[in-house]
Amino acid sequence: MPTSRLDKSSGEQEMRKHEVVVRSTTSSLTVRTVVRYGECQKNHAASIGGYAVDGCREFMASSGEEGSTAALTCAACGCHRNFHRRIVDD
Repeated sequence: MPTSRLDKSSGEQEMRKHEVVVRSTTSSLTVRTVVRYGECQKNHAASIGGYAVDGCREFMASSGEEGSTAALTCAACGCHRNFHRRIVDD
């Protein structure tokens, strides 16, 4: 669910936090879980045996249609969403 929006009139892009809302329903109870993605944890020095992260503090979805691979790429660091720390808010 990308939350970035493209303003067609000015051609500018507004970046927002990326949140995924997961809803599950049981017989009489609805559970709402909000999932956010925090800092990037990709180790850019793994190939040389070191440890270095890029400093990206929060996942911001690139402009792209919902469900596309472009929507799963961070606009700030270019990494896939899976490299960002998953934060689950109940």
